[in-house]
Amino acid sequence: MSTARNYLEDLEKIKGFLSEKEYITQVMSLSSKEKSSIEINLDDVQKFDPVLCELIIRNSKRYLELFSSAVFNLLPNKLAEEDAKKDPLDIYIEQRFSQFLKAGENDEEQFFEKLPKSLIRRYNVNFYAPSSLIKPISIRELRSSKVGHLVTIKGIVTRITEVKPLLVCATYTCDQCGSETFQPLNGSEAFLPLEKCISEECKQKNAHGRLYFQTRASRFVKFQEIKIQEHSDQVPVGNIPRSLHVIAKNDLTRVVFPGDHVGVTGIFLPSLKSGYKQIVGGLISETYLDAHKITKMNKNEETEEISTEEECLTQEEADHLLMSEDNIYSKLASSIAPEIYGHEDLKKALLLLLVGGIDRSPNGMKIRGNINICMFGDPGVAKSQLLGFINRMSSRSQYTTGRGISGVGLTASVTKDQVTGEMILEGGALVLADKGICCIDEFDKMADSDKVAIHEVMEQQTISIAKAGILTTLNARVSILAAANPIYGKYDLKKSIQQNIELPAALLSRFDLIWLITDAPNSEFDRRLAEHITEIHMKETEVLNHQQISALDMKMMRKYIALCKKKNPLIPQYLTDHIVDAYIEMRRESRNNKYLSTFTSPRTLLAVLRLSTALARLRLSDQVEKDDVDEAIRLIEMSKSSLFSEASDERNADMRALKNNKKIFKIISESLEPNQIEIDMAYIKNKCLSKGFTEDEFEETLEEYEELNIWQYNQEKIIFT
Repeated sequence: MSTARNYLEDLEKIKGFLSEKEYITQVMSLSSKEKSSIEINLDDVQKFDPVLCELIIRNSKRYLELFSSAVFNLLPNKLAEEDAKKDPLDIYIEQRFSQFLKAGENDEEQFFEKLPKSLIRRYNVNFYAPSSLIKPISIRELRSSKVGHLVTIKGIVTRITEVKPLLVCATYTCDQCGSETFQPLNGSEAFLPLEKCISEECKQKNAHGRLYFQTRASRFVKFQEIKIQEHSDQVPVGNIPRSLHVIAKNDLTRVVFPGDHVGVTGIFLPSLKSGYKQIVGGLISETYLDAHKITKMNKNEETEEISTEEECLTQEEADHLLMSEDNIYSKLASSIAPEIYGHEDLKKALLLLLVGGIDRSPNGMKIRGNINICMFGDPGVAKSQLLGFINRMSSRSQYTTGRGISGVGLTASVTKDQVTGEMILEGGALVLADKGICCIDEFDKMADSDKVAIHEVMEQQTISIAKAGILTTLNARVSILAAANPIYGKYDLKKSIQQNIELPAALLSRFDLIWLITDAPNSEFDRRLAEHITEIHMKETEVLNHQQISALDMKMMRKYIALCKKKNPLIPQYLTDHIVDAYIEMRRESRNNKYLSTFTSPRTLLAVLRLSTALARLRLSDQVEKDDVDEAIRLIEMSKSSLFSEASDERNADMRALKNNKKIFKIISESLEPNQIEIDMAYIKNKCLSKGFTEDEFEETLEEYEELNIWQYNQEKIIFT
């Protein structure tokens, strides 16, 4: 049989713990209003008293009150100090204390006993613990046994509400006797204001005084609700991700934003319903997490808070890495999906997408620095694998597919907030990936109406919303990495690029690089690819030896890229002529190459500048060099040549054959007399051969137009149908 807990003994233990040097300093800062909260590291409590630490974890709400009482008892000045910055509530309490002293009372403790705790305790006590003490769990692992416990969960922030004042203690004044009445609310959603005075004076006089709410004498705290969804790797097969509401107060508000991957330590509590909700819901109650510590986390690693020092390399570490590698550019590119064979230039382009260019705002007009890339090609060429690696590599990204997404899912939807009842915007994939990367697989499967939704995002980096009376513009400063299949499944060499992709020119021109990956038969390449795939299933080290590289791990790459993003290289004046001449040459080639033309527009020039600055960032340089511009132009040319180089000779031959067939058909049709439907075979054949066409081209034209039911032919004549 368990014995009753002596909480007074625990209170004395807590006072002894808080009297240690580290925490007594925090208590002093509360008195001087330098801080508004005190953080209790349970690792320190574990060293002080393991039993007390276990009790805090299992009965957090109760021990939170004990810690709050202990802190109040240890405060040297329970009133605000003279040199501290005071708010109206501080002035109100001081005035009441002065009146208390004038009445002949001098017991300070007696004065504070008359006031509610929620009014005089102007600080917060927060618990937090390292992962070794409280292991992070998924949202679906929160059971009834965890109610009242201190837990840590991981997830992605999908929605946040506006920060609003939450009333924790209401103060009223009677219009008859002038006495004050306090109503502690303790965070309850239900609030029924008091109307009648309950003081002894009003009762004796039977005055029935009416109470008036005093805003300046009441206490409010900052309140924000956060919706967190569990990570996809925590969702069992066949299930959908679960969500949990997190309540953040005071210093914990405005800490995270939609799309952030976070770890939240807090008390798991039920939310008691009231009013109509209680009638409908019955005994069922919702649950929420009362946040005590919110840390931004890396979505792929079991790490704690990502601080500025931890998320990127130091300059000394970066210099050592640059000195140890002859070509850091190639090294980093080869470390992108090292299990995937080949695609060296494409991997370099993906590396630059991770680094990104620099946003410019000349005269208020924003020019994006994010790089957009579209990969398309035959099935089975590792497009989705590359997409998945970039999604894992980026510290902030969203992965989606074109088939299962809508325009609202990409941009934002309008929902009704369950707490405030207001219509609010809930961000889609592009908003959640703000300042990151949005990976869209099966890009060609998106509906035309949904493709329109990303036009504005890809250039202006914003999303304009006009729904349900909400007129606003959301930031979507995101790089888009798309993967698509040709409309015919495999790339048809006989058709143009536009016919294969079936994407509008306005959308294609917004991609800085368009990369075609075809599965062209090549015995030597096929042999190397087969050996590479076989070695992957044998031993990982053999793969690296085969490629003669030592790939950097993802954590190191992420830190180096974070350091690169801090650089803001400029383009020097002497490179202007070189860039202009290169762009003019690209335009000239695009104009002269009638059949193999891609979209070369002024946006191509901006793509050169973005890629150049990204290359300069990779070198940790403050200035773009000529080699950076040349490499950027080379990547653009390689992306264009990928559209033709796989089988350019065959495609050119097909183009020539197509033109010759049309010319032969024109000769035959113009040789017909009016009202004539037949023409002599020998005559028209000799006429075509005399024009320079071959006999094979003549026969091919006859067969092609017979299949189209234009005519029928035999050895003697051609009969038009």
